[in-house]
Amino acid sequence: MTQVIYPGLAAHPQHAIARAQMGSGGTMIALEIAGGQAAAFRFLNALDIVTISNNLGDAKSIITHPATTTHQRLSDDQRAHLGITPGLVRLSVGIEDPSDLLADIRGALEAV
Repeated sequence: MTQVIYPGLAAHPQHAIARAQMGSGGTMIALEIAGGQAAAFRFLNALDIVTISNNLGDAKSIITHPATTTHQRLSDDQRAHLGITPGLVRLSVGIEDPSDLLADIRGALEAV
C-alpha cells in the first residue's frame, strides 16, 4: 500500500473541514495499492469480511475498485485527473468489530 486517503488524518488537505462538519473523518477510506490493478484485485480477492461491491455505504463493510466500476466510462486521462488510479480502492467501513476489519485488511495486504 502506498497511500491512505482519509479526511480524518491530519495530513489530508480537507482535514479541518471534515473535523468541523463531522467531528471525525467519516467511514470512507481510499487506499492506493502498489502494483496497479492486478495488485488491487489480489487485495480485494483476499478479503474475507469486507465484501466487494459496486456501491458504497451500508451497515456492512464494502469495497470497490473505482477504475473498473464507478469510473469505468471515463478516459484514462479523466480518471488520472480525478486521482482514480488502477491501484485505488475505496472502502466503506461498516459496523463489524474494528479489530476484525483491521485483521482482514492486513491479511489482504499481505496477499499483495
